[in-house]
Amino acid sequence: MFTDEYFMKLALQEAVAALEKDEVPVGCIIVSNNRVIARSHNLTETLNDVTAHAEIQSITSAAGYLGGKYLIDCTLYVTLEPCVMCCGALNWAQISRVVIGARDEKRGFINKNLSLHPKTEVVTGILENESSQLLLDFFKSKR
Repeated sequence: MFTDEYFMKLALQEAVAALEKDEVPVGCIIVSNNRVIARSHNLTETLNDVTAHAEIQSITSAAGYLGGKYLIDCTLYVTLEPCVMCCGALNWAQISRVVIGARDEKRGFINKNLSLHPKTEVVTGILENESSQLLLDFFKSKR
């Protein structure tokens, strides 16, 4: 059965791929009609590009797959709450759902009192512990 947990596990696989590249371990997938149409992870170090967040990479890929800029009837699964930049991109893309693993109290869009498109549903806390642990372990190894 396709559940939010099922798809978040796929996003976590992307986060592990980021970790293996010494990137901040954030993974993201976009799903349409229970089918993964885009997947990515942070590539800011690899591409030397501050905009190469997992969400941005996935939005671009999904738009290419769908042949249009709007991601209506799509769900984005991301292991860490999107930042302000990614929130703006998701707003413009008019994505229908955003499912978040771990919250980002410091840089996430929710505490900044920003919102996504008015029709976008936001779900938080899906596989939160697994998502958080990857990030905690990564930053602990950097200190």
